[in-house]
Amino acid sequence: ETRHSPDISVITTESGTRQHPDDDWITGMLRRRPFGVIFIFANLTEKEKTKLQANGIPYVIFDPSGEPSNDDFSVQADNWAGGVLATRHLLALGHTRIGIITGPEEMMCSRARLDGYTSALAEQGIALDPELVTEGDFTTEGGYAQAMALLENPNRPTAIFAGSDLQAMGVYEAARQNRLRIPEDLSVVGFDDVQTSAFLGPALTTVRQPLHDMAAVSTRMLIDTAEGRPTQHHVILPTTLVVRGQPGPLGVGGALMAAQRASDIGMVCGLLIPVLGNFAMLLRKRQRLVHGEPDKATATAAQPSA
Repeated sequence: ETRHSPDISVITTESGTRQHPDDDWITGMLRRRPFGVIFIFANLTEKEKTKLQANGIPYVIFDPSGEPSNDDFSVQADNWAGGVLATRHLLALGHTRIGIITGPEEMMCSRARLDGYTSALAEQGIALDPELVTEGDFTTEGGYAQAMALLENPNRPTAIFAGSDLQAMGVYEAARQNRLRIPEDLSVVGFDDVQTSAFLGPALTTVRQPLHDMAAVSTRMLIDTAEGRPTQHHVILPTTLVVRGQPGPLGVGGALMAAQRASDIGMVCGLLIPVLGNFAMLLRKRQRLVHGEPDKATATAAQPSA
């Protein structure tokens, strides 16, 4: 979006935590007098919002960590639908014990993904099992730690929905240390579709957040607001499931695939047996001719009738 507005440049600043910038960020922001501000994950206090508005600085909250107010401008992915998509995929593979590693509980996206997971289970009449729900922090290390806890359960899950692709990478390592094969022994679905997810071994099935579209909408929303054009306050963009060929484990969803493979093998054998039988008969005929033995069919035909 900024490419079409040559007078606008982009400055990136990292400040504070996932929930809120540093305490002194507002002073520096007002000193720089930006065209507008896009906050990622952040929640702003009413005092901070008032200062921005008083100085004519529009703002948009990108993937808000909390519930945005009616007056805020925000853009986010449909995290609830993403949780439903991931869980339905694992249910369709035959899994009924599906673990989940959420993000931090205080973040709205984490709660929405968990709600989607719970809703998908409820569709199939499966009650939420607290033993299968763990809270992570969206990091690889956190995903590893929570996956180890899930997999140490004697009645371990046969699939894990990780609340981020980084957490899914930690699940892969936990599975390796527990001598569990992915996907034969454990199915894994992530969330985000970061670039490296396609290069894991095996490639990770994940829920894609439309981050490029979210950034474009945020920027357009900011420009329209600054230039006085009406714009929608809250935009939720759809998530999609990216399936990268992970079947269910043998004995669950994979049993159906194994049965299909067995059926295919049986069909092929049924076609080959008559062909091989004819080939064997021709081979025996050729061997008799090579050794000077009369062909039985020919000799019978040459005998005079009685």
